[in-house]
Amino acid sequence: MYFTDRGIEELVERRGDEQVSLEWLGERLRDFVDLNPEFETPIERFATWLARLDDPDDD
Repeated sequence: MYFTDRGIEELVERRGDEQVSLEWLGERLRDFVDLNPEFETPIERFATWLARLDDPDDD
């Protein structure tokens, strides 16, 4: 198990029944980067990965 799996597991346990919009998620990611600017690059990469997840041109 990766170290990050613990955070993912906590997220699923605490909020797994909720539904959120991508707009809400984008705002939370911006809030996180504002508070933790050292994570700007990984959050940007994660957001780009999510945005292009179903894009056949990105294979």
